[in-house]
Amino acid sequence: MMAKVETERKGKVYIISISRPEVRNAVDAETAALLDMAVKTFKNDSDLRVMILTGRGGISFCAGADLKAAGELNARPGADMDGPMGFSRITDVQKPTIAAVEGYCLAGGLELACWCDFRVAAEGSTFGVVNRRWGVPLIDGGTQRLPRIVGLGNALYLIETGAMLNARQAMRMGLVQEVVSAGQALPRALQLASIIADYPWTSLINDRRAVYEGLSSSICDGIRMERDLHESDLKDEEMVEGLGRFATGQRPQPPRPVEFSS
Repeated sequence: MMAKVETERKGKVYIISISRPEVRNAVDAETAALLDMAVKTFKNDSDLRVMILTGRGGISFCAGADLKAAGELNARPGADMDGPMGFSRITDVQKPTIAAVEGYCLAGGLELACWCDFRVAAEGSTFGVVNRRWGVPLIDGGTQRLPRIVGLGNALYLIETGAMLNARQAMRMGLVQEVVSAGQALPRALQLASIIADYPWTSLINDRRAVYEGLSSSICDGIRMERDLHESDLKDEEMVEGLGRFATGQRPQPPRPVEFSS
């Protein structure tokens, strides 16, 4: 029998794939436990720098909780601390994460995508808080992460109406950062992850940390925190080497967003 969650290492990148295509990658208790384990493996392995979360089968990223076994999700050991869907309440991973969305990204699946730093979606993908129809609440971080990603009005529009968005509508709202052709969400996410993983690391991690910790700070406190975090970076060996490469004319091109056209 195929594992409900599959993991793969590609250099410094760790790919976590929900693998229940027969139920649109809905998450049951066993899947949640496996997701929790996989995310903690990524968190604790210093050789892994970037995580990609995706879904197998090409039809669905994740359609949310398996509502036929919803009670088991909440009763799962560790669910109260780490989240019913597996890892949605873990906030101390401290490394970049990307969601590669192909197909349905709904309800709790949308919450898992919002847990990631940013999202790459394939044309034909669909996003929505469709659990609204059954009175099922967002308890995997959706009420906190959606407003931070798309703004208050957009978040409440999605949460209160249960509206479904296509990939381009989601990108216009800021929920998705790139739209690619069908079948290309994971390859594009892997391309971006590989670039990120090869950047000088200390300044990138501290920039990321400053962004997240600054969300709950005043602008003045955030700027002080940014200064304190980066004080040691100015002497970091990787930065010194990078400036040396710049001085000798080594200036690699940064990635550019994909411009998808149908």
